[in-house]
Amino acid sequence: MFTHVMIGSNDLDRSRAFYDATFGALGFAPGKIDDRGRLVYIQHGSRLMITAPIDGKPATAANGGTIGFSASTPEQVQSWHDAGVTHGGVSIETPPSKRPNGTFVAYLRDPDGNKLTARTLPEG
Repeated sequence: MFTHVMIGSNDLDRSRAFYDATFGALGFAPGKIDDRGRLVYIQHGSRLMITAPIDGKPATAANGGTIGFSASTPEQVQSWHDAGVTHGGVSIETPPSKRPNGTFVAYLRDPDGNKLTARTLPEG
């Protein structure tokens, strides 16, 4: 259904440090800057793209929006969370934990305030 998710950043170098670390914890390759100056991460045909807003105004986080990333194990979720906090992210909601449906979930805000989650698939 989706080809990509684009989010804004006020500091692409800071975003790159954060996303390279968190995606590295999930086994993904570091991001690359495309010919338009956007930071691009590609995994399994999906793209997360990070850019300075084209209207020249400051980037702001989506109110009510969350971007979710799949992880293979609870340990990978924890590593993603720890890498994010170490690289300028903020832990939000509950600590990384197992949910009643069997998923293991963690939440962060990236350095620009975007809400992110990493989670395993539900059991069963």
